[in-house]
Order: sequence, then C-alpha cells, then structure tokens
Amino acid sequence: MPPTDLVHLPAVIELRQYTLRPGRRDELIELFDREFVEPQEEAGMIVLGQFRDLDDPDRFVWLRGFRDMATRHRGLTDFYDGPVWARYGPAANDTMADSDDVLLLRPEPAGSGLAVSPGRRPPGRVPAPSRFVAATVWSFPPGRHDGIALIRDGLLPVLRETGPAPLALLTSEHAHNTFARLPVRSGENVAVLITSYPDESAHRRHVTGLRAHPRTRAEILPALEREQTAAPRKLRLAPTGRSLMS
Repeated sequence: MPPTDLVHLPAVIELRQYTLRPGRRDELIELFDREFVEPQEEAGMIVLGQFRDLDDPDRFVWLRGFRDMATRHRGLTDFYDGPVWARYGPAANDTMADSDDVLLLRPEPAGSGLAVSPGRRPPGRVPAPSRFVAATVWSFPPGRHDGIALIRDGLLPVLRETGPAPLALLTSEHAHNTFARLPVRSGENVAVLITSYPDESAHRRHVTGLRAHPRTRAEILPALEREQTAAPRKLRLAPTGRSLMS
C-alpha cells in the first residue's frame, strides 16, 4: 500500500549553507538530527534534507520548507522562541562560524518531482545512506527570466531523457523576509537544480550524457552561459541518516 503521508514540495523553501568551526560538523549533525527535526515539524515546517558538503569538511547544507510565507513566520517564531531552541540552540550556534548564506526559494512545478514522507523518516541515530545528491545553483541578472526558462524548458527535458529525473527545480522567492532574525540573501535571481543518484559515478555518467546531447551542447549550455552572471555553483552532497532527500 502506498504511504498516506506523502506531500509534495512546500511552496516556500530555504536552502541554508552553514560554515562551521573546524572539526565541528559531525557534532552539529548529531545534535540537529537528534533534537531539531521533529520540533521544527511540530511547529509547521518540514525538514527536507540535511547534507555534508563533500568539498568542504566544515560545511553543513540543509533545506526546510513551509506552506507559505505566513506559515514560515509563525513556525520560525514558535521554534526559535520555544523550549527546544532555548535548551540546545546555544550549543548549535557554538559550532557555527557563519549561518547567513541562505536562499529563499520556491519550487517550479515543471521540475518538482519530489514527494517526501515525513512518517518514513528513520528514527534515532541511523547510518548515512550511500547515495549522492548534486545541487547546481545558477545566478542570473535581477528581473530576467530567460535563464530560468532555459533550464525549465530546455535542460529539464534533456535531464529526464539522459538519466534520473531531478528531485526539484527551485527558483528565487522574492517575498519580503518577514523573520528578520534569520537573514536571507536579498536581490537574488537564481535557479537551483537538485538531483539524486545511487553514487557519484552515476552522477558523472549522467553529466557526460547530458553534455554530449546535441541540443544541450549546441543550444542550451551556450545560451545559459550568455545569461548567467557567474559560473554555476555546484554542490556535491552526502545526505545524513535522517535526511528525507537522498
């Protein structure tokens, strides 16, 4: 029987990238997965994914979602003013050198194939899965939508043709940040594409096939290079044991 608690990606998503004090990442992950997942979800959020950055041993990446901006404000207020954060927040903050690299995003319907099931999240301490998650962040000039359209209408179909369908395509949410205690990067115009694979070699094969595809090579990638304001940022991520996205 299929699970009854499947929900698709929420309407508002934070992509949070934390730079930690040297050697403290496993300490934060253990604390986060033990103490912070269920209390956030009880406050009306959903913790979508927690990851080790494979290119930086002091980098922790995670995503959480909200039904809408009003729910975000209520949920963050309840959690950060609540007893769990009062008890464990100081220990979490002590591991962090910087926690302000945050993108406020929303899912593009054409690219959001992920349905998560909070009821199936592993309880307690569990080994991290061996899967590999890739996230690519493109930056475009403010107010311009051509680059995002290229990814949505050009790159996504080729990705599905040459390998596993992406978990999600996320783009900038331009609503005002109503919870000022947690800064977000303002003025951004980004697209974030998240894909998942059994291992990194499967990802490399998919990328090779994508780049060799005639339309990608001749049209899509050159057009994206013309639109972007900087080279895309590529995140190589390993999910933690309690991550829904894996």
